[in-house]
Amino acid sequence: MFEVAPFIPFFVAALLALVLRGWPRALVMIAVPLLGLANLWMLGAGSFGAYSVLEFDLLLFRADKLSLLFGYLFHIAALIAIIYALHVRDTLQQVVSLLYAGSALGAVFAGDLMTLFIFWELLALTSVFLVWARRNGRAYMAGLRYFTLHILSGLLLLGGIIFYAQSHESLAFGQIGLDDNPYSWMIFLAFGIKCAFPFFHNWLTDAYPESTPTGTVFLSAFTTKAAVYALARAYPGTELLVYIGATMACFPIFYAVIENDLRRVLAYSLINQLGFMVVGIGIGTSLAINGAVAHAFNDVIFKGLLFMSMGAVLHVTGRINGSELGGLYKTMPKTTVLCIVGAASISAFPLFSGFVSKSMVMSAAIKNGYDWVWLILLFASAGVFHHAGIKIPYFAFFAHDSGIRAQEPPTNMLVAMTIAAALCLAVGIYPQALYGLLPYAVDYTPYDVTHVLTQLQLLFFSALAFVWLNLRRLYPPELPSVNLDVEWLYRRLLPQAIRGTVAAAFRLDGRVRRAAVAGVGNLMESVASHHKPDGVLARSWLTGSMVAGVVLLLGVYLLLGFAL
Repeated sequence: MFEVAPFIPFFVAALLALVLRGWPRALVMIAVPLLGLANLWMLGAGSFGAYSVLEFDLLLFRADKLSLLFGYLFHIAALIAIIYALHVRDTLQQVVSLLYAGSALGAVFAGDLMTLFIFWELLALTSVFLVWARRNGRAYMAGLRYFTLHILSGLLLLGGIIFYAQSHESLAFGQIGLDDNPYSWMIFLAFGIKCAFPFFHNWLTDAYPESTPTGTVFLSAFTTKAAVYALARAYPGTELLVYIGATMACFPIFYAVIENDLRRVLAYSLINQLGFMVVGIGIGTSLAINGAVAHAFNDVIFKGLLFMSMGAVLHVTGRINGSELGGLYKTMPKTTVLCIVGAASISAFPLFSGFVSKSMVMSAAIKNGYDWVWLILLFASAGVFHHAGIKIPYFAFFAHDSGIRAQEPPTNMLVAMTIAAALCLAVGIYPQALYGLLPYAVDYTPYDVTHVLTQLQLLFFSALAFVWLNLRRLYPPELPSVNLDVEWLYRRLLPQAIRGTVAAAFRLDGRVRRAAVAGVGNLMESVASHHKPDGVLARSWLTGSMVAGVVLLLGVYLLLGFAL
């Protein structure tokens, strides 16, 4: 059988997209994820593409159940995103989106760390052009900050690989774990940056909302999920991830509630959902890992659906701030319904996809003694219902009537959103189809009385709280503003500190220069005063005094000579 690595069809299609125009280009773009999915299905588990560099054995393609799940997911995500973007006539976006999807596939099937590094860097290089494709100043600056952090991730990964190779004399990509070796922490941080760990997460909330309506859909699908895969491969059962994930699940809620830009709300929501996955990887049991990767699968679909619905709103209205929208359900009813399906899925309503995966992670937490983590995840579930399940559809399509009379987006956008919505319902109604693809055998039933009643009570009281807060005018209003969190350190504090330091240095330099000039002037004046008619050097000196001075200098010279 002729074996083709999954990334190759996407790279070839990107080259074809450079020369093709119109419907031939669209046909190639739609065909490549379909043909790639068929190719991957026929390849199945296995490995090929072995090669050697500097006496290290490298492997281009290595597939097991974990990597195959992400491979299927990335093909499905690419197909939906490509259909969504068919109306775009921008060669740059279409080419780099194919290269981006191919790079993500190359990363999840890399059998060694060096191959992973190559595709890791390609992910950064190709994705940043989707941000710059917006072609305005804000997108350009956000792209620079995005690219800087991702280059840092690549440098950490490369440094960790070098130390790992020296220690193990191998570059095989498998379980690494955290220990006292520097490579384990360097690789961990490299994965963490791309997974939007706390204090490294602002590349996501900064850059994704500045991308084009279609570019954000691609961005939401690949980079962070490739990082989740890498963590699941290299650091399963690392307890530190439990605490990091719990933090990720909680803190974005507070920013999302006060955020006005609805795509930035979804960016914070993406970090919140990544927290559930990271917790599952940190717990490390078969149920927890299954839950983490199943939730990654579902998140790509329902978060993509929400980004697509907001992209459709931005496409037809030119606006995305909650304070400027509202009442769109009258003229965009189809988009409204599809957005609600995505909102129900991310909120983990029974019969929707989020319910059958999020509950696996929470069950694993309670079964392994992480009771307080379970409570945090319960709070995070209520929070995501507030900001993504209610706030997004409410302020975009309902709330006050903004007076905008838009129309439905292009047909290709509606088709892509319909496919994603159908998948959300299909996985929620028949989760066994997804469970059969998971890395470990699944002995879990999501639809038991305890899970269903607990989730319904949580959703009911969360909705009640939202209504009460709105009626009492206590819910944070949608205001035209810019909110900064950790990025305040390098977008406000650091520039101000640099400007202050430079200004202080110039002031000090001026003072030193003035003092030096004044000192030289005083010295010259003092020297000149000795040469005046009444100065010391103008006086007449006795010969005996001069001889005594010379004798004294010779005596000091002799003493120093004997002493040294």
